Amino acid sequence: MGNLRIVFLGTGTSQGVPLIGCHCEVCSSKDIKDKRLRSSCLIESKDDTILTIDAGPDFRQQMLTNKVDRLDAILVTHSHRDHISGLDDVRSYNYLQSEPMPIYANIKALEEIKSAFSYAFTESRYPGLPTFNLCPVDKDKKFKIKELEIIPIEVMHYKLKILGYRINNFAYITDAKTIEKQEKEKLKGVEFLVVNALRREEHFSHFTLQEALDFIKEINPKQAYLTHISHFLGLHKEVGKELPPNVSLAYDGLTIEI
Repeated sequence: MGNLRIVFLGTGTSQGVPLIGCHCEVCSSKDIKDKRLRSSCLIESKDDTILTIDAGPDFRQQMLTNKVDRLDAILVTHSHRDHISGLDDVRSYNYLQSEPMPIYANIKALEEIKSAFSYAFTESRYPGLPTFNLCPVDKDKKFKIKELEIIPIEVMHYKLKILGYRINNFAYITDAKTIEKQEKEKLKGVEFLVVNALRREEHFSHFTLQEALDFIKEINPKQAYLTHISHFLGLHKEVGKELPPNVSLAYDGLTIEI
């Protein structure tokens, strides 16, 4: 194992792929790489620190599938439900680890988590509810989880300020539409970059495929992976043929070592 092991837990958009009731060629595909849970990734360090980025509706399934028996923290990009609605299931880790789960996010996302999971923050708590340690992230300040230094990267999801994260020479950005120059500077020298590519057609709050490719070309990583993919982008095997040599479509279960 290298310094980091990355597992793509989910690579789909907010509705996942296939969509309920859709019978397009992508949603009907038999290729396992066209089956996409909601976007999230697992990060494991050589010193056995284990994190996830986001915890959407498929969080429980993703943890069971990947046999994640311990979790040190969750980095949240933003509070849309496809990125946080699985947080209730940290109660299993609360029980196993006998401590609240650290949740890192910007102030707005933490406030919305407190609202969405208000039952977990009442004074008279029902036994067995999840417990969280909410950790505010300032976009201008690095922070550490055990031995891992993490650099937050602010991106715009339409008009919503959200966070990507860089750990060593790996960076994960999803749901981005625009990124300011000073935030791009934080990606200088990154070798492995994950970025969203929703579809080919223009979208008000997500990179299109071409916008993602233009961004990757600007950052110039050694290798880039596309995530947060909708069925509109096309079949995995066909889209892959169009991509530059240093760009790949991520898929659920893809594991890379850095």
